[in-house]
Amino acid sequence: MTSIQVTWGGSIVQLTWEKQSQLPPRNLITSVHGYCFYQDKLMLVNLIDRGWDFPGGHIELNETPEMCFQREAMEEGYVEGVYSLLGSIVVDHHNNPNWNEDSPYPKVGYQVFYRMDITKFHSFRAEHESTERILIEPIDLQHYYSGFNNVYQTILYDSFKISCFPKKG
Repeated sequence: MTSIQVTWGGSIVQLTWEKQSQLPPRNLITSVHGYCFYQDKLMLVNLIDRGWDFPGGHIELNETPEMCFQREAMEEGYVEGVYSLLGSIVVDHHNNPNWNEDSPYPKVGYQVFYRMDITKFHSFRAEHESTERILIEPIDLQHYYSGFNNVYQTILYDSFKISCFPKKG
């Protein structure tokens, strides 16, 4: 288990990675993200307000976490592929003095993570919140992603352990 305390928007938040084969309760999932690979390279998208990042975002009404990840990968990276659940980051606000019952997120919520093996690239049109996409060596992620920390490193490491394609033979 990897855990780190971070400051998000002036608030103290504890992040803990939990490798899981099942989704957390839907009402506690705050966002969905994923690492997308093509030929052992990692796709990043340049988001207007955040810089280089991996695809992800909030679940829309009547959308499952899987549907959200597929939509975000398409809207931000213009890619499709096969994917597999990696697990979730537990986002714990117990030590956050700014959290209260009216906060937009639960006291303990989850950010779900997937791994995608890209099977189709669409023309990049920059119609949503991303301005470009690139493929990088995964080892270089910390040089692009400003929010990189030990939790994201562990998720990246766990994503190497699986392939979304069925084994032949």
